[in-house]
Amino acid sequence: MKGLYCQQNSPGEEMTFIFQERENLPPTRDNDVKVQVRACALSWIDTKLLSEIKLEKELLPVGREISGVVLEVGRKVTFFQPDDEVVGILPLDSEESGLCEVILVHEHYLVHKPEKVCWVEAAGTVRDGVRAYTALHYLSQVSPGKTVLVMDGASPFGTIAIQLAQHRGAKVISTAYSPEDKQYLERLRPPVARVIDVSNGKIDVAESCLEETGGLGVDIVLDAGVKLYSAEDESTSKSQLLPHKHDIITLLGVGGRWITTEKNLQLDPPDSHSLFLKGASVSFLNDEIWNLSNIQQGKYLSILEDIMEKLSSSIFRPQLDEPIPLYEAKVSMEIVQKNQARKRQVIQF
Repeated sequence: MKGLYCQQNSPGEEMTFIFQERENLPPTRDNDVKVQVRACALSWIDTKLLSEIKLEKELLPVGREISGVVLEVGRKVTFFQPDDEVVGILPLDSEESGLCEVILVHEHYLVHKPEKVCWVEAAGTVRDGVRAYTALHYLSQVSPGKTVLVMDGASPFGTIAIQLAQHRGAKVISTAYSPEDKQYLERLRPPVARVIDVSNGKIDVAESCLEETGGLGVDIVLDAGVKLYSAEDESTSKSQLLPHKHDIITLLGVGGRWITTEKNLQLDPPDSHSLFLKGASVSFLNDEIWNLSNIQQGKYLSILEDIMEKLSSSIFRPQLDEPIPLYEAKVSMEIVQKNQARKRQVIQF
């Protein structure tokens, strides 16, 4: 059996992805579930995080969001039995590549997949679902009547976050990074309250949000990165579309929550003072925390079950690309690692 692995080259060089022949699987341990993989979604590999938590390896397994069929269970496994359909996210320290026909997974990383949900949708939605739940339930307590700003709402994560916020009764505003994204967001049902097209760089996000909320500001902001410096210091074209951190602080309402994906966010004293005056707070969105601490295992599994239930009842309608065959996995993973994929890439076996 072959699996896809990432080979880390010298710092600054691009990663290379290789198919590696695997030895036979070890015997199934007491709490292991042997799974025949049917679909595996591709996600960006955060090598810096892996280095910080001392999980660097010469060959990193690729593909962690999997769906498949149980072939065999260990003698202490209580949740599953052979022929069950399952879905889950492999832990950060997993030795297994999800892009392999058969893998071993501890039972505490899997939940049952509803019959109505196809393999590709299950694998392609599970990570964005976990991110959305982490942001909207555990970091910001979304509730009916609140206003949520979702940056880059046409991204796979943005789409699921919008749908979860609307399901919880919140009013949603979203930004679009291109005319195509704007069209996609305007077609969503139920409709978002306002789509702010930032692609031409002429529309002020803070001004639009304050106008939409009658000057009160929004309750929750989910960013997709922020501009930390002035325009002349920012080089990439994508960073030109991002809001400045001052804009986000300006559009936050009293008691607002700013959920950021910007791990290097630096707040200056005037920024902190503005947040203090509003009683607002900043939280950092790192969805890996569920796998880094076993104390939250029960909550994590209930999140996975809830994501599958919402997928089954069509509350979640993910942004997925066409299923990709395994032989194209290397090329697809290179695109994902360069952040060039606008839809979630899923490999189908």
